[in-house]
Amino acid sequence: MKLTPSPFAPQSFPSLPEVKGLRAAAGSRGFYARRGIVRDDVFLFAFPDAATCAGVYTVSNTASADVRWCRQALKAGGGKARALVAHSGNSNAFTGPKGVEKNEATLAALTTVLGVAKEACFLAATGVIGEPLQDPNFVGAFVPELAARLGPPDWEACARAFMTTDTFPKGSGRTVELGGVSTAFAGIAKGSGMIMPNMATMLSYVFTDAAIAPDLLQGLLEQVTNETFNSITVDGDTSTSDTLMVFATGGAGAPPIMSREDARFPAFAAALHATCLDLALQVVKDGEGASKFVTVRVEGAASQHSAKVVACHIANSPLIKTAMAAGDANWGRVVMAVGKSLEPIVMDDLAIWFDDVQVAKGGARAPDYDEAAASAVFAKPEFTIRVHLGVEAGAATVWTCDLTHGYVDINGAYRT
Repeated sequence: MKLTPSPFAPQSFPSLPEVKGLRAAAGSRGFYARRGIVRDDVFLFAFPDAATCAGVYTVSNTASADVRWCRQALKAGGGKARALVAHSGNSNAFTGPKGVEKNEATLAALTTVLGVAKEACFLAATGVIGEPLQDPNFVGAFVPELAARLGPPDWEACARAFMTTDTFPKGSGRTVELGGVSTAFAGIAKGSGMIMPNMATMLSYVFTDAAIAPDLLQGLLEQVTNETFNSITVDGDTSTSDTLMVFATGGAGAPPIMSREDARFPAFAAALHATCLDLALQVVKDGEGASKFVTVRVEGAASQHSAKVVACHIANSPLIKTAMAAGDANWGRVVMAVGKSLEPIVMDDLAIWFDDVQVAKGGARAPDYDEAAASAVFAKPEFTIRVHLGVEAGAATVWTCDLTHGYVDINGAYRT
């Protein structure tokens, strides 16, 4: 299918820093050949000296075979990684025994070619659900060729290799000082539709040459995820393949961070958070058919959890999302979404703003309500919907996009 580039697509892929202690290669296995498309669709990352890793995965009851393997490997391997393989064009989800066979063949190739333990290898797949590969070794047979080409990562090539309906490759990176040592963070992500993560995001990987204890990294990743990838939505659907992993190679040469009391930990946490948030927002800005990028901020809730529930009801409402697309500042639909959340509110204190334009106050339309001013906000490509519930001090932010006919066009033609 021909995809219209997102209006928020950057002019170029960002320049990401060198992350010491890893090698990578991307290539074409032909997953899209039947559609007459030749493109890279597989990447391999290798960690010659091993890397500490952490991961969060979809909570879907129909999780892919790759997600199920990664959960198992993360536990069995004690948070150590030597290789990562991901491909697009087929999700390997709901594929029964053939999905497991595909993984076993790929893992056998990695252990043979790279000489590493099976439990130190991680897999991912994204694409159409329910279509088993006829050849279980389809990916595994390509591993030797990828391994022969391993070198410094071409971040953009890797970011493009696992795109599906994405209209631009997504990358983010930064270099920070940790205890006087220059430390790199670089991440890539894919995602455009089937986006309302309930753990992490579609597929996203962050790499750093810092050293950190596995359990400490896992706890931090879960915290960061809730504030970034778990706070975005395009269409309210959670993927069978959602995966977010972080790999810390230790290549910068500094001693590992072993506790939150380490003076370097806050800067490490901030860099990981910034990288994940940037990638998460890029996913929303590339939402299928999106023309608006909208921040939903809920304050005055009974708790942070309550605020997030309300924010998600607003962000996922088809009525609100289509109003965004049309530039219709129908604030009554926001009132509807707040009410249907069933979260505690003080209706007589409920207030709503579109950017700085107050449209509702004291449980009713604002006395100085200005339709033209509200409509001008909804006409902008980026704006904020802010709601105060009048209960306690709980607050949360969710990022979303509008719902246009482009979303219908893309998903109606997804398999053709």
